[in-house]
Amino acid sequence: MPPSSEEKNQNYKKPTYKEIDGFRIPVAFSEEAYRSALAYQPRPDDLFIVTYPKCGTTWVQNLVACIFREGKPFSSGLELFMQAPFLELTGAEGAEKMKRPGSIKVHLPFERTPYSPEAKYIFVARNPKDCCVSYYHHTQNGIGYLFADGTFDDFFENFLKGEVGFGDYFETTLSWWKHRNDPNVLFVTYEELKKDTINTTLKIAGFIGSEYKRKLEKDPELLQNVIRHSSFGFMNEYLDKHLNEMLTLPKEQIRNNPDIPSGLKAVLLWIPDDILKRNKKPTSLIRKGIIGDWRNYFSPTQSTRMDQKLKEKFAGTGLLDLWKDEI
Repeated sequence: MPPSSEEKNQNYKKPTYKEIDGFRIPVAFSEEAYRSALAYQPRPDDLFIVTYPKCGTTWVQNLVACIFREGKPFSSGLELFMQAPFLELTGAEGAEKMKRPGSIKVHLPFERTPYSPEAKYIFVARNPKDCCVSYYHHTQNGIGYLFADGTFDDFFENFLKGEVGFGDYFETTLSWWKHRNDPNVLFVTYEELKKDTINTTLKIAGFIGSEYKRKLEKDPELLQNVIRHSSFGFMNEYLDKHLNEMLTLPKEQIRNNPDIPSGLKAVLLWIPDDILKRNKKPTSLIRKGIIGDWRNYFSPTQSTRMDQKLKEKFAGTGLLDLWKDEI
């Protein structure tokens, strides 16, 4: 269903972002770090966790980290960003300084992602309606988007047009779907991880390396620790606390720490002190983590328009079948 004349004429508020070479990134990110991220030359032992924003990135980051760390979770926000670096934020330096084995997070379509046939890539897809709702809350609450007074209706229009940070959901998802059968790409969905966490965790572990899967299969307690320490309940209690402790580190402490990649330093130093003083919890990576929350936000017209967009973008690909029970 096309937008009504009222929808066409309404001036929707836009999230703040910066555009570099036709791609939108959060305004707080360093242009230099972003360009170096795209120029990064992957190593053979690199593991990339790739998603469109709010499709399970943090969940899979923590799950993979717990697989590597014998079931132990991250103990600080800096540890998360330095042992599972966000490449567009930290720049190539984040991957170069990363303790290995580790994982590198990106929110990029296939054609922009640093690629090597020897590296491995886990792409996590989520149904677009739940993604849109989760991304709206992240954008509204996050300090890097300056969208605190934006409404869901505002965000929906921007999301549908791809005019949000990290670009078009549909194009990014489709770009990785085309490579789902590549031997170094694992394409999983948020929904399958949610519905069958144990078997999907074992699938991910096997993709990383058969020795990791064997270890989890032989040690049920280790498997449960991996799942528990990457669960939404655990991350809600601890991860956001760690993140906000990192965001409120004294500026001098950030400047004088040689281990923090320059791109991460730039973001931490960018955050205005008045925002931190006003908001005791400046940002959050975790919200509900449920399937179907979109029904609490989408109007019938919005749902129909999203369905139409899905059919236009994903017709004939098989992607439409992934979420037939969720949307």
